[in-house]
Amino acid sequence: MRESFEVRDTDAGGRIGELTVPRAGTTVETPALLPVINPNLDTISPRRLADEFGAEILITNSYIIHGDDTLRERALEEGLHDLLDFPGAIMTDSGSFQLSEYGEIDVTTAEILAFQREIGSDIATPVDIPTPPDVSRERAAADLETTQDRLEVAEAADTGEMLVSAPVQGSTYPDLRERAGRHADGTDLDVFPVGAVVPLMNDYRYDDMIDVVAAAKRGLGADAPVHLFGAGHPMMFALAVAMGCDLFDSAAYALYARDDRYLTVRGTRALDDLEYLPCSCAVCTAHSPDELRALPDAERESELAAHNLHVTFAEIRRIKQAIRTGDLLELVEQRARAHPTMLDGYRTLLDHAAQLERSDPVSKGSFFYTSHESARRPEVVRHHQRLERLSVPDSLLLTEGTAPRSDEFDDSWRVEPPFGPFPRALSKSYPLTAEVPARTDRAALEAAADGVASLVATNPETTVTLAHEGWPAAVLERVPDAVALVDLTAN
Repeated sequence: MRESFEVRDTDAGGRIGELTVPRAGTTVETPALLPVINPNLDTISPRRLADEFGAEILITNSYIIHGDDTLRERALEEGLHDLLDFPGAIMTDSGSFQLSEYGEIDVTTAEILAFQREIGSDIATPVDIPTPPDVSRERAAADLETTQDRLEVAEAADTGEMLVSAPVQGSTYPDLRERAGRHADGTDLDVFPVGAVVPLMNDYRYDDMIDVVAAAKRGLGADAPVHLFGAGHPMMFALAVAMGCDLFDSAAYALYARDDRYLTVRGTRALDDLEYLPCSCAVCTAHSPDELRALPDAERESELAAHNLHVTFAEIRRIKQAIRTGDLLELVEQRARAHPTMLDGYRTLLDHAAQLERSDPVSKGSFFYTSHESARRPEVVRHHQRLERLSVPDSLLLTEGTAPRSDEFDDSWRVEPPFGPFPRALSKSYPLTAEVPARTDRAALEAAADGVASLVATNPETTVTLAHEGWPAAVLERVPDAVALVDLTAN
């Protein structure tokens, strides 16, 4: 078990954890946002990030510092924490981004790790190969092999108390991502960034992003803190957390502010298009849109960046609370309605419901059925899987409503969409206490029918009768032929 990371609470694939950063003498609660600091710019100072926004950790680029004579000398002389004036943990990138942008850099993994340790980085990064999406499999496999070689260099390096990350690459090939996760998990390294996903997010390919993360998670252990590299927009944080991501680095707050763009959890708005500010942060309560537009460029950029940070940190807190109260997937569902591609991402997340079920708590506060996607949640998958554990009599009535002559059967169970059959004694148990709309949709009925099919498959000797309230013929086709059907709405 990794001593640097401990999971405290879970919901779906999301978790609240504690990342111990010994060199900084601090513990960071995850999910956590790492604001990106460009050492050559000062849109929002690191000290202000800590004092005003509560940032516990940030990330900066050691390669930029290494390549600038003045910055390098100051960092070596003063140390990174004094250079940036930041009291929390500092993670440093290695130049891999520059490698992906320009094709080459002039440092090796061993050199940049030694430099990161020398300047006082708390979490260092080796020089991996960020393979973009959709390249040939041959290239993705070759790049991954190079990355894995460099992880072995990093593992052998003398890094003292400094944590070291092990990036997980593999382009858009799930088997390569899973292999990369398994290899990284087998090292003694500490933090596991899923790399080269920025192009997917820039193209709104949230479905592919989820598949990439899901594959990496299958290779990584449950005690591996996962960093989604470059995931800076708050709109997609809940989705990524639900798939198991713990750390997010964001330059979006500053980059968008530079272009007069205003972040919300539903997307991004141009300042020129706003007549009202739909936010109650300190910036938005102190200014109207016209007043913001009238500010000098540098001041307007700073104020917009502050707003963007308030929105981003607020979403992280909202996600943590959702994990605590067990309604993370309800939050994901709300966010999924912000953009069609986010909905694609949520539906892809539910493709991995069986994987999420392994970390999802067996009991929570409530289950709200709010769309047909709810029929595919991990709780429904678990219920169907656990039907085989139940003791079933020789003859069984499954009924939605009033049982027709139930004395003819050894027992009578309830059938509730989307879960399907269950003994009446479990009626008050989670998730069978779900709040479901009176107008049950097709997906919920189909899931209930699949539950009936699961029960019959594991109890072939039992005589089963299903009393339903007018289920459509296409839904009833999912019920095994051996099941006798009674339509309670027929007169």
